[in-house]
Amino acid sequence: MIPPLWMLAAAAAVAYLLWTRPAAPAGLPPLATLPAPQVAPQATPHAAGPHPLTLLAILAAGAMIAFSILESGKPAPAPAPVPVVGLDLRGRFVGPDAAADAGLTAALLEELAGQIEWDGQQTEPRLRTGAAFDDLRRAARELRTRGVSLGARQPAVRDAIKNFLDAEAGTEGGPVDAAARAKWVRAYRAVSQAATEATR
Repeated sequence: MIPPLWMLAAAAAVAYLLWTRPAAPAGLPPLATLPAPQVAPQATPHAAGPHPLTLLAILAAGAMIAFSILESGKPAPAPAPVPVVGLDLRGRFVGPDAAADAGLTAALLEELAGQIEWDGQQTEPRLRTGAAFDDLRRAARELRTRGVSLGARQPAVRDAIKNFLDAEAGTEGGPVDAAARAKWVRAYRAVSQAATEATR
């Protein structure tokens, strides 16, 4: 995690002030004139300033302090996934097969939605009634689970899905038009999404 720019700027300002501070005033000249000693020229132009390693240590200390302050704060919790409006299956799948049942429900309903949608794009659709859509769902479930009833194993999920489908797609088993078919597709995909969220 990188420290904020204002902390780095403050540390750099302190280092700059230390580096550019004026040298200590020279003492009074000697009373007698003596020959100047031969002194080798200084290599650095800022002999009166602190050593570069000192500046580096100041910057490093400031960065570590800033990093420790930022690390001490608790990160904000991740937002929970938004459930499908009107259908929240999280916590409803129970038992040792809860995760597998949720995954199977999500895959099954998404596949059914795709099949109904594709069928409606054909010149002569085979699925023409609400009863046909529901029969397809029951048959697909029985084939996919080899006769095992997910509803009997997950009664809370079964009831929630039934109520949702009745509200969103209706209970009429008669002929469906394009708008009604789209409702069924959206409802099945919404159930699939809710089951997917239940696995997270």
